[in-house]
Amino acid sequence: MADLTPTQLCWQVPANSQAHHTNYFVTSDLVVRRGQVYNCTVYFNRPPQAGENFGFIAETGQTPSEANHTRTAFAVSSALAGGCWSAVQISQDSNYVNFAISSPPMAPIGRYKLILQVTCGNKVSSRLLGQFVLLFNPWCSAKPFSATLYPTGDLVYLANEAERQEYVLNENGIIFVGNAQYIEARGWHGTSTFQQNMLNVCLLLLDLSLYHRQDPAGDTARRGDPRSTATTMTTGVLEGKWNADFSHHENPSRWDGSVAILRKWAQDKYRPVQYGQCWVFAGVAGTVLRCLGIPTRLVTNFNSAHDSNGNLSIDKYYDPSGKSLKIGQDSTWDYHVWNEGWFVRKELGTAYCGWQVIDATPQERSQGLYQCGPASVQAVKQGDIDLPYDTAFVYTEVNADINRWVVNKDGSRTRAYCDTCSIGTHISTKAVGSNQRVDITGTYKYPEGSAEERSIYKKACSKLPKSSTPARRPSSTLDDASSELVTHPELYGKFKLAQPPMLGRDIELILTLANLSSAPKSVTVNLSVSSVLYTRTAVREILKETMHVNFHSQEEKHIPLRIPYGHYGASLTDDKKLLVTALCDVTEGVKLLVEKAITLESPQIAIAVPRRVEVNQATTVEISYANPLPEPVDDCVLLVTLMGQAVTINVAGLAPGEKSKIYFEFTPRAAGAMQLHVDFSCNKFHHVKGFVLMQINPPASE
Repeated sequence: MADLTPTQLCWQVPANSQAHHTNYFVTSDLVVRRGQVYNCTVYFNRPPQAGENFGFIAETGQTPSEANHTRTAFAVSSALAGGCWSAVQISQDSNYVNFAISSPPMAPIGRYKLILQVTCGNKVSSRLLGQFVLLFNPWCSAKPFSATLYPTGDLVYLANEAERQEYVLNENGIIFVGNAQYIEARGWHGTSTFQQNMLNVCLLLLDLSLYHRQDPAGDTARRGDPRSTATTMTTGVLEGKWNADFSHHENPSRWDGSVAILRKWAQDKYRPVQYGQCWVFAGVAGTVLRCLGIPTRLVTNFNSAHDSNGNLSIDKYYDPSGKSLKIGQDSTWDYHVWNEGWFVRKELGTAYCGWQVIDATPQERSQGLYQCGPASVQAVKQGDIDLPYDTAFVYTEVNADINRWVVNKDGSRTRAYCDTCSIGTHISTKAVGSNQRVDITGTYKYPEGSAEERSIYKKACSKLPKSSTPARRPSSTLDDASSELVTHPELYGKFKLAQPPMLGRDIELILTLANLSSAPKSVTVNLSVSSVLYTRTAVREILKETMHVNFHSQEEKHIPLRIPYGHYGASLTDDKKLLVTALCDVTEGVKLLVEKAITLESPQIAIAVPRRVEVNQATTVEISYANPLPEPVDDCVLLVTLMGQAVTINVAGLAPGEKSKIYFEFTPRAAGAMQLHVDFSCNKFHHVKGFVLMQINPPASE
């Protein structure tokens, strides 16, 4: 009798992918989630006989080994076992056998080979059946399908089904940008995690990481822990650039999705795509994390600190006229975008499980690489900055104090003010099941000004390395008298916009100054206006003037300031941001710095969608756009992106203040939610964006 030999394998992809929530992937491969049973059918050259026993080998990586838990041999038994690879025979008919196979909820994720072993007496034969992909499983609780099967579930288990749908399966993301006073929603359709070949690209990212190249076997073994996987997957995909010149490559503002970036990276033989900034890095990272099965959400921190020397404070320097000086590397960004991934931190304990900060933007080196996280959000809130990974850096991003220094003509430095409340405001993410913004600031910090917040800040300062010199320690370590002077100054100042700042219009501000003391004061006000990037890096000085103001006791004055479009129009970057400062110098030596970051509002792109949109039915949308400037614009281009495709439409120039519209037709090919993006650029400004989320319905006949 011929040896029993497998001739064909049926992965039962439709049924398995439905059960494992992987049916959204456009692939012919079997994609399953760990800690959950899947079924397969093996066909043989003849019917199996008594005495012929089956077993399997599952292995992953270049050099699989049992010691690293990347290779496991397991016999077909009478019942599925918990916490390990196991298999049972479901049924047998003539020349085929149906098997059920389960993986442990801690198995390394990745591409696996499945090998069948047939044992008859002392003879063992092995034959490769095929390959499958194993992902993290947010649906795998401690008891996935048996009361005694698994003592623990997957480390990424998320109990709420609505949250699983949002943070794992939703392809339509939203990123919040702008500044704390003007928060704008920007669509990010590139969470198109499930498009063709995207899963292969995401798995390839793991194999091309520096960790994997240095230690392939160890890195593959560590893929069972989302903590390790989360930090390795986006290195090298994008090259960051933070200035105003993108003439030779893609402006980061051009991107509105991950798929085009990942495809370009693969097509260019894995050279970093030029260029990205924080929201682009976060958008791509979110796509990869969700693809691998880690629940992920995009988070925006407004007034985000970048502490370059690890002293939990941001030190800013100005000349006596109020102009920002390039001293030190500390900075405050109007906003910064990162990801949160949901998983258990076994090494930290239960208190630090849940949301973990994963920041893909290359800012500072951590363990020799440009990486950040995962840092427990709860550890950040409690000031436990000594916990891994990069918790101190994230803490500073959301809760640093700002020290403002004036560099005098003789080189000496005078601290003008200490701001304990401005950093880390309106921390935002997309709501579950809707496009609304949710403020999650309370998950990162206690309310500003509260006793708890100051207590946590002092706790964090106490955990700083002993090597920190006093000059670099936070402001809270200054003596009480000095702190009292800057916390309760005798002069109060604040900028207020007289009306919303619109692109193309003059900007009207009011500087309110108040003498809080009982003595008269003479104040020299040095005003400075500069165009800046969203990182508040100055690009060009637009306006500079000096005025002298006399105050009576307890007197308040309102000083108007106008910034004409003719002054700022040619100096704006694509970020459309200005920074206004007033350095107020009292004759007796007290200094006050008042600062206002302004984001110019662009005209909205309106997208009108029919009430009902159906699969395979041509649909027409109306796209309205405008020129907000008091001068004509030419070289007008609309970029419409949907279904992973971008269509460039050249349109006529617009006269000052002119509005226009076009009609765009498309035919959706699949039911479900779909984002349509529009990007409008011309010779005077670039990348005014709009998006709409459409629900594509099945044909009415179904």
